[in-house]
Amino acid sequence: MANLQLEFVDAIAEIAECDWNRAAACDYPFTRFEFLHALEASGAVAPDRGWQAHHLIIRRQDQLVGVMPLYIKTHSYGEYVFDWSWADAYQRHGRPYYPKLLAAIPFTPATGPRLCLIDEGERNDIVAALAVALPKHANDIGASSVHILFSKAEMAAMWSQHGLMQRIGPQYHWYDRDYGDFEGFLAAFSSRKRKGLRKERRVVAEQGLDLQVLTGAEISAAQWRFFFHCYQLTYAKRSGHGGYLPESFFTELATSMPEHLVMVLASHGDEPVAVALNFRDQHTLYGRYWGCIREYEFLHFEACYYQGIEYCLREGLRHFDPGAQGEHKIQRGFTPILTYSNHWLADGDFSAAVQRFLDEEQAHIGNYLREASEMLPFKKADGV
Repeated sequence: MANLQLEFVDAIAEIAECDWNRAAACDYPFTRFEFLHALEASGAVAPDRGWQAHHLIIRRQDQLVGVMPLYIKTHSYGEYVFDWSWADAYQRHGRPYYPKLLAAIPFTPATGPRLCLIDEGERNDIVAALAVALPKHANDIGASSVHILFSKAEMAAMWSQHGLMQRIGPQYHWYDRDYGDFEGFLAAFSSRKRKGLRKERRVVAEQGLDLQVLTGAEISAAQWRFFFHCYQLTYAKRSGHGGYLPESFFTELATSMPEHLVMVLASHGDEPVAVALNFRDQHTLYGRYWGCIREYEFLHFEACYYQGIEYCLREGLRHFDPGAQGEHKIQRGFTPILTYSNHWLADGDFSAAVQRFLDEEQAHIGNYLREASEMLPFKKADGV
């Protein structure tokens, strides 16, 4: 594209916050300067962690056109689109898979904008230009490949049209079908599924648990400390380490973007026992982190799903993305949906092999989604 200037910067701080957010141009929280800066300033994203910031700034005649969060990666942790088998195949053939060039939000499998443009009317032309420029840049820096993760469906289709292979995956999301309130949501369930969900909520209450929803500035320093303790416990149980994100990451977000934060705090008497942290924008709630100091039956579902649904219904949010994985979400009213990523590999033989793999994977996932949708708790056409 004529006169397009591409600059790659090694830190988000190399561009002014107002300029980055002007290009990001929406309130999707994870491409905001504040979120990406907190990742870097806290050390969660750093070269010694395998994440070298390499953000793309797009200009024309020195005027800002757009931005794209980019990283040079030396591993595949924290991405949620799993390409370990591709890396293993490269290694078996004596070829390096890392470094690779990645357009994604670190540790955040939430669909949203990746290429952020000031003028949406230029999107087709700029995608066409970047579909050539990004692979060329990957070659220039010795990267094996380019990956764009968790794009919206229409953007993934555009990248695919310009030669970047498309990959799909399943997630489970809630959508407001004009339910009005939680009882309206339950009214859409079959009788048996409705009774099951009500029982789960009743058991939580019978265990003497109280739940409180806090937003932004309402969250105290003590509650943030409790949250981080629970966050570390979750990772210690699951992975044997204290998590990818240090406490300073959350401390910075509490100050820099409180309007995007929604905390669900569960207490037993005066003692906090569990917590879930969500992000929000104008249309969507994003469930991100959960932890507890002791186990209570069904509390995870209440804190991470039902409180979130109630919040969406109160606040007029039409969509709840509760995070990656978790087939158990389906029977609680979360619809199986597709996520999208795009990939370019410099090695032609490996690229052809990956394309065959993706074709087979897509057929399997399509079949799975149809079968999974049969598990939804909603009434069938006959009303049962």
